[in-house]
Amino acid sequence: MTSLVACLRLARTESVGPRTWRRLVSQYHSAEAALKALPRLPQRGRVPVIIPSQDSILREIEATLNMGGRILTLLDADYPFLLKEIPDAPPVLSVLGDVAALSTPGIGLIGARNASSSGLRLAESLATELVEAGLSVVSGLARGIDSAAHKGALHRHGLTVAAIAGGLDKPYPPQNTHLQAEIAEKGAVVTEAPLGTAPLNRHFPRRNRLIAGLTLGCVVVEAAPKSGTLITARLVGEYGRELFAVPGSPLDPRCRGSNDLLRNGAVLTESVADILPHLPPLFPEQQKRHQFTPPVSVEPTRQSVSGGLPAPQHSFSLPLPEVPETAERLDRGGTPNLPSTENNREPENGAFLPPAPVPTPASHTSPAPSSVIRKAPIPPLESSETVREKVLDLLSFTPIAVDDLVRRCQFSASAVLTALTELELSGCLDSLPGGRVVRVASHGKHG
Repeated sequence: MTSLVACLRLARTESVGPRTWRRLVSQYHSAEAALKALPRLPQRGRVPVIIPSQDSILREIEATLNMGGRILTLLDADYPFLLKEIPDAPPVLSVLGDVAALSTPGIGLIGARNASSSGLRLAESLATELVEAGLSVVSGLARGIDSAAHKGALHRHGLTVAAIAGGLDKPYPPQNTHLQAEIAEKGAVVTEAPLGTAPLNRHFPRRNRLIAGLTLGCVVVEAAPKSGTLITARLVGEYGRELFAVPGSPLDPRCRGSNDLLRNGAVLTESVADILPHLPPLFPEQQKRHQFTPPVSVEPTRQSVSGGLPAPQHSFSLPLPEVPETAERLDRGGTPNLPSTENNREPENGAFLPPAPVPTPASHTSPAPSSVIRKAPIPPLESSETVREKVLDLLSFTPIAVDDLVRRCQFSASAVLTALTELELSGCLDSLPGGRVVRVASHGKHG
């Protein structure tokens, strides 16, 4: 079984979300090892975990390749570097078009489906100005503002990326089928959904996460209160990206949400001149710092299925977002990170490598007198059941920071994080924004 197949099988397992995927692969050092360990871990509701078969994954890969697409995993060197920085980065992406377009610095341009004619005109104008400034335009291929943004970028032969909610073979809305094909030819179409997935309401927040994660910032052009556009705006703020909004008439309900964003600190935007001063400098050397360097040169144009799938080029484990302290958030909220200890080496790309070997004295060094030698006491072995029980005892219905939990447990950080992963899979706890966890009410002391 190749790394690509293992990554996909793990990602397509129902109980494994993006954060749990990242934690499992980091903990077990490979997707293959994580797959072997997964059935032994406690599961939510004591229901046995169902892992997709290797044959079904091979069929998905073959079908994607046959339509000219490509599958990226979070371990690949050409996974979009900005998207890799977010805490819930999708472990698997399906891409139609130029994969490099996903790493081109860009701005999200989003808004109402039932946009006004002035809103559509402004979205096209902003998209045109953005590509003329050398940026790509990222949007969601929906009706209204999204379609206008893509068309404005294409009009100037600029680069545009469409993040979609369904599979690559399920264009939505149907009237944008030709627009999706044009974007795939001149830019890129990206989704985390497998082929054959019809877009449903529950899929669109994931699409919104892609838009927020792929970009340096997002511009909102007309958004009603409680609209999906505001979900993207919230994610933009959580990911530390810039948020821009176009002011609209207070008499137009389509502008109340976007006007509220301005009231809460979004940058008032009328042209690209309002956007560029707020963008961070992003030069090629900075992009290179965020990307892996593959150990060998490979030809990335096509993944071959016959004769074995090539393993993606990747470092030992995953790059993690730069967040303070040790805590990694779990799967339904928060920012994952691994514990930083004396024996963990963290290179510039953020990937954690195996603990550095402890240097041994040279053979010619004279041994110290026995009266001077002080052997450190050997800590007791931490059984996984003991750690889980201790962690669960410390959890309550009041959220607690994972960092605080690690300090109070008096176990190693790695043991506590392993226990949190197992408790998450078994449904005993939930994670919240801010690196916090909380006990689930329906479980007793031992879950």
